[in-house]
Amino acid sequence: MPDDVEGFGEPENLEVPPPFFPKELSGEGREPVSYGELVDVAIRGVYSFHNGSDTSHFVLLSDGRRELHIMIGPFEAQSISLALEGSRPDRPLSHDLIKAILDRMGLEVDRIVIDDLWNAIYYAKIYVRRGKVEAEIDSRPSDAIALAVRCEAPIYVAEGLLELSSEG
Repeated sequence: MPDDVEGFGEPENLEVPPPFFPKELSGEGREPVSYGELVDVAIRGVYSFHNGSDTSHFVLLSDGRRELHIMIGPFEAQSISLALEGSRPDRPLSHDLIKAILDRMGLEVDRIVIDDLWNAIYYAKIYVRRGKVEAEIDSRPSDAIALAVRCEAPIYVAEGLLELSSEG
């Protein structure tokens, strides 16, 4: 952590992130579901498809045998695509800004984990680390993936989610 940043000391509060959503919206309180072991996946691409006047976007993840399609918004699709291409916009996008903040604060993105599905919505976690202290941050998969590409962090998906996706 830079010493010249006022108000920041040792990362004792890094371990417990604040709750962002009420329990009833976050799925807290429901019976925990385990989707199994984590599997390393790669991004196969970002795709768009048109249905009349609507355009939908998804990111395709794969472990080499199975694929997981995750619907994402147009801005996240652009952000992930630009990062995969190695393109740098004239001004930083939101995910570039987040990476710059993490870098400035001495935090590194250790890994991304997509391990839950609740009400047809995938859930992800970003694991950040500084030294021996690690924090888990709740995230949308699209934001986590966009950050993972920029930080060259591995992406893991729960085995059961890959199985569910390959059944459909």
